[in-house]
Amino acid sequence: MKHINVAIFVPHCGCPNQCTFCNQRAISGTTTPTTAEDVIKAVEIALEKADKNSSEIAFFGGSFTAIDRDYMISLLDTAYPYVKNGHFKGIRISTRPDCINEEILSILKAYGVTSIELGAQSMNDNILIHNKRGHTADDVIKASKLITSYGFELGLQMMTGMYMSTCEDDLMTAKKLIDLNPKTVRIYPTVVLKGTELESLFNDNKYSPPTLDESVILCAKLLKMFHDNNIKVIRLGLHSGGGVDENFVAGVFHPAFRELCESRIYLDITKSKLKEKGKYDIFVNPSELSKMIGQKKSNISYLLSEGFDVRVKADDSLPIYKIRCVNNDS
Repeated sequence: MKHINVAIFVPHCGCPNQCTFCNQRAISGTTTPTTAEDVIKAVEIALEKADKNSSEIAFFGGSFTAIDRDYMISLLDTAYPYVKNGHFKGIRISTRPDCINEEILSILKAYGVTSIELGAQSMNDNILIHNKRGHTADDVIKASKLITSYGFELGLQMMTGMYMSTCEDDLMTAKKLIDLNPKTVRIYPTVVLKGTELESLFNDNKYSPPTLDESVILCAKLLKMFHDNNIKVIRLGLHSGGGVDENFVAGVFHPAFRELCESRIYLDITKSKLKEKGKYDIFVNPSELSKMIGQKKSNISYLLSEGFDVRVKADDSLPIYKIRCVNNDS
C-alpha cells in the first residue's frame, strides 16, 4: 500500500478568468467535463494500491468551488462514500482564492473534503493584474485564514518567473505564503504554452521566461525557505503528460527539475562551509548522495574547479539539507 492522490481533472469550467499563462487543455490533457462515472472508474482503479491512511481523492484543474454548484456537489457526492467507508483519508480540491466563503466551506466539510489548495501564484497585486488573475493578494490572505479556521489542511501554489515578475518578487511571495503557515506548497516555474496570451507576449518579445539555470538558483532558495519553515513542497515544476509536451513553447520544463534544485541547495551549503582549498570528505544523509554529487557529477566538478577536492560519503545521522565536512589534507 502507498500514498496515492487519485487526480481527477475538472478542466477550466469553473474558472471565471483566462490568465495570461493558462491553457487548461494542455495542462490536463482534456476539455471534456468530468462525470460521476469518471470519478468511480478512477477511484476503483486506485483502490487496491491506496494506503487508506494517507491517500486522497483530488479534484484538480479548474477552480473547483467556482463550477456549477449542483455539478460540484454531484462530484463530491460520488467521491464521499469512499472516504466515509475508510478507503481514503479525504478529498483534496484546488480552487481560486476569491472562490472561498463560509457557505462553500460548510459544503466541502459535509462532503469529506480535508485539504484545500489555493492558486495564489503571486502576492504582488501588480503582477496579478498583468497576468489577469482576477484576484488580489488580500484575497489569498482572507481565504487562507478562513480555510484554516474551518479545520482544513491548507495548500498554496505559487509561480515563478511570471510576466512582469522578478526574482525579488518571487522571494517576497514565498515569504508572504510562509506567513500564512500552509501545510503544503507547490512551486511552478512559468511555462509558455500554445494558445495563451503569454505566447503572444513571448512572440512579440514582451516576455522572456527565466533560463533553466536562473530558475534552479531561485527555486533552490524557495525550496530551502519552505523546508526551514516546516512546509512541505509537494510539487516543484510542471509535470509531464496530458498535452503539455506538445503545447510547450518556452520556459522551464525539465523532467528532473526538483533534483536539480536540491543539488543546488547542497552546492550552496557546501560552498558556505568550505573556506580553505584542499581535500575534504563531505558527509550527507544516504538518501541525498546523488543530490550532493549532482547530475553528471556537476557539483563535484564545480568544487574541484574552485580548488576543493571532495569525496561524498553517507552519514545516516544527518537530516536532509545538512552536511558535515572533514578536512583530509593532513
